[in-house]
Amino acid sequence: MSIHQSLISPTVNPELERALRARLDRRCAIAGRLGELEPLAVRLGLIQNTLTPKLHDPTLVLFAGDHGLAVDGVALPNGRTTREQALLALQNRLPATVFARNQGMHVTVVDCGVAEPLNPQPRLLARKIAHGTRNARVGPAMTVEQAHAGVRVGMEISDNLAGNVIACAGLGQGSMEAAALVLSRLMDMPVRDFLVSGPDMPHEDLAHLLIVLQSAQARHRDIVEPMAVLAAFGGFELAVMTGAMLVAASKRQLILIDGMPACAALKVASMIAPPVTDYAVFCRSTTHQGLDEALALFHAAALLELGMDCGDGTGASLAWPLVRCAAALLTDVQDLPEGPIHSRPTELHTGSGAASAPSGLANPGSVRPPLNSKH
Repeated sequence: MSIHQSLISPTVNPELERALRARLDRRCAIAGRLGELEPLAVRLGLIQNTLTPKLHDPTLVLFAGDHGLAVDGVALPNGRTTREQALLALQNRLPATVFARNQGMHVTVVDCGVAEPLNPQPRLLARKIAHGTRNARVGPAMTVEQAHAGVRVGMEISDNLAGNVIACAGLGQGSMEAAALVLSRLMDMPVRDFLVSGPDMPHEDLAHLLIVLQSAQARHRDIVEPMAVLAAFGGFELAVMTGAMLVAASKRQLILIDGMPACAALKVASMIAPPVTDYAVFCRSTTHQGLDEALALFHAAALLELGMDCGDGTGASLAWPLVRCAAALLTDVQDLPEGPIHSRPTELHTGSGAASAPSGLANPGSVRPPLNSKH
């Protein structure tokens, strides 16, 4: 599939939407309204173009890459290298990967451009475009050819996934800052809006980031075309994510978006094929204030607000059970039968005392509107 040929259909279908809402009305007549699960269920039905959406084999994909901006002191908050963070994910030692596996999600780490070598191992896809991007402050982070190569790699990865749900998150030193540069240029907004983490962010940290990133912006002041912007500011993980999202949407698959890099990749993808945002549901891993600005670009709110400060991918793994329940509302809950409801005998299990009732979902946190993207 060429990135210049959009095979992505908008999900708008008024007749199907009315049918989905009518089905939900009948289902909710059993026990009452189910709040934000209902519009989420409608979204899932529209994505799959069916009254009975079925989600299977979800995969959390962590796209890892290094950035030349790291030489200017742009680092991960925890001080680890990109390679160290990727290894923790592969060893199932990050909350995101632990939660994902507990919820039945596959976990894949894609080496899009980690500077240091990663030995072959299960759940690692070696798709290195190069050993890290160059420093966007002194020149283009990558060539336009490398940006296109990254998109093609993402297309191949997405096309070969077994399931119909892909959760996307970025990982790497400078990944969030590169994403901020891309979003700032594409949306003609101050890069500062995407950098401020909150009111307690140390002034000296913000000042340093602004010096570095505004210098990069000045270096590439005349570049506005989406793929050229991606090449100018990086990174490889953004390019690969972009391709993965395009193919997922072309196959009418659900895309879970978690974090600033995933938002930047989605913005690039939407400028290639605007309907791609119809297939995106936004999750959240951090309380970063700049992420609020990124979500606002899509007129979206995160599915969950849990007040966390964890790495990207954590929000997607925690949101997955809620998404699965929204689909079950359409596929598994039965309509209220006509006429009176007759009592049925309860099955008794002998041998171990009274049967225990199945446990419900624990409080998943504050549920927010699941998006309604506008183009």
